[in-house]
Formats: sequence, C-alpha cells, structure tokens
Amino acid sequence: MPELPEVETVREGLAPFVTDATITAIEVRRESVARLLPGAGAEFSARLAGATIAGAVRRGKFLWLPLRLPGDAADAPATESLSAHLGMSGQFRVHTAEDAPDPHPHCRARLHLSRPGEDLVLDFLDQRTFGYLHVEELLPTPDGLAGGHGLPDAAVPLSVAHIGRDALDPHLDTRSALRAWRRGSRGVKQVLLDQTLVSGIGNIYADEALWRARVHPERPASALTPATASALLEAAQEVMRRALAEGGTSFDALYVNVNGQSGYFARGLEAYGRGGEPCRRCGRPLRRATIGGRSSHWCATCQCRYSPRRAGTR
Repeated sequence: MPELPEVETVREGLAPFVTDATITAIEVRRESVARLLPGAGAEFSARLAGATIAGAVRRGKFLWLPLRLPGDAADAPATESLSAHLGMSGQFRVHTAEDAPDPHPHCRARLHLSRPGEDLVLDFLDQRTFGYLHVEELLPTPDGLAGGHGLPDAAVPLSVAHIGRDALDPHLDTRSALRAWRRGSRGVKQVLLDQTLVSGIGNIYADEALWRARVHPERPASALTPATASALLEAAQEVMRRALAEGGTSFDALYVNVNGQSGYFARGLEAYGRGGEPCRRCGRPLRRATIGGRSSHWCATCQCRYSPRRAGTR
C-alpha cells in the first residue's frame, strides 16, 4: 500500500489540475469502486455531478478532494469530499479531454472536469481492486487547525477523523505522539504502523526508520527511552523527506504518479526488501521475518532487541 511519500506525490501531481475544476460527467466503470455508498455507482455519480473541487489534501496515507456543491459560493468552505483510498495499486491519471485515450482495462472510474480554458479527464485505475472512491461529509478538526497538507481548511473526511496527524505535519503534537508511542506492551514496529497515533508510516518506512535509529522491530515500545523515541520519529521524518524528493518508492508499475512515472527511492532503501543482503553499516546479513503479519527487515547486529539499559540483564 502506498505510504505518505507516495500519496503526497500523487496529491502534489493532482492539485494543479483539479483545483477549481467542476465535475461535469462521471463514468463508473466498476461498481465496486463506490462500494462504501449504499447506492454504489448511481449515488456516487449523483453526489459528484456539478460539484467543484477545491483542492487536493492529504493526511498520512489518506487523500481527499474537498468539494463545493452546486450553488455554493466560490469562497464557501467545502462541505463534502471525494475521498480516495489507493489500496495496493490505485492510480490517478490526468489527460486533456482532446488527448484522453480510451479507458484503460483497469480504469474503475472516469471523471470529466471543466476548468477555465480547458477540459480534463481524470481516471482512477486499480488493477487489484482493493482501492475505492467515496463521497462523504467533512468534519471540523478538534483543534481547529488544518486537516491535512494541501489546504488550510480545518476539516477532515468522516473516514479520516480517527487518523492521527502525520509525521511531517507541522501541527503534530510531538510530545503527545512520543508519549503515545511509548505506552503499552506492543513491539515498536506495530506502534509505528498504528495510524491513529502518528499516520503515514507504513511497512517500508517503518523498517527504514528502525534501521536508521538502530532499534529492533520487536523491542517493546514501553522499553524505548524518550531520547530513542525522539530519534525514531526524526529517522522516520528524514527517510520520508528523502523519499519525497525522489517521487516515492516504486517496485513495479502498480505505483506511479499522475503522469505514469515511477518513483526512484527503492534504490536508496537500507533495510526493507534487503533480507540476506549485507547491512551497509556493519556488513552482516540483514534478517527477514514476519512480525505481526508484516514482512520485516533488520540488522541483528546494529539493531539491538532490548534497550541499552536492559541489554546487560539478558
């Protein structure tokens, strides 16, 4: 599943094309793409028709396009959103109307957009069909601050209301987030993957952050010192900023940006997907195992399973 850098790359690519565009027609090419709506494709089309997209916003791995409804003033706040869950293979492709190809076999929905001076086509492709699109209400943020990256509006979709601010969000309450990370008996990797605490970190960037901070993925979160927890968050932020600079991580054609281009950060991965290969710090073979149902990669030499204060008692 795409993580923060990949979803941000998509958001950044969409924003200049969809902002202030009005949805003039909707083609639902597979009903399951709107499976969260009781009326499926028919309700999806009815709720989108004539709406104007106010921008493109992201919190963690979650992406949405705020909507102004027909009849709303141009400066009115959006009240609903077109939310997108990319799943494992969801992609958006943007075309000018005159150059739009016939829908790809994996195209699940096609939106026709009109902006001053140009008409566009926005396709949602999804080979594995785990992704979906959803029209839902926007809720005010409890803290009154921007709901996500891309717009200053203090609102999030209903389905995102329980998701924590992401690791790169300037409004993240770092102290509270680090305290939450250090509570409970779960292994630290499971805590990193908990999107209700700090969002945006998935399997790839959790392995990378743990390697950079020299923390074993199974170390109990409660055994982290405040300094180690802080270093881990900084490592996650660093690796995701680097990934963003390279367009995210692509292993195959299932993740591309809105122009169909792949990201290149996979070339710079230090841990994820490198089981059996030498650690670039110490040269020992990296380990690979399934932890909490997720494939995990780490260096048994560099990443101690227990905190330093406990290591001497084992």
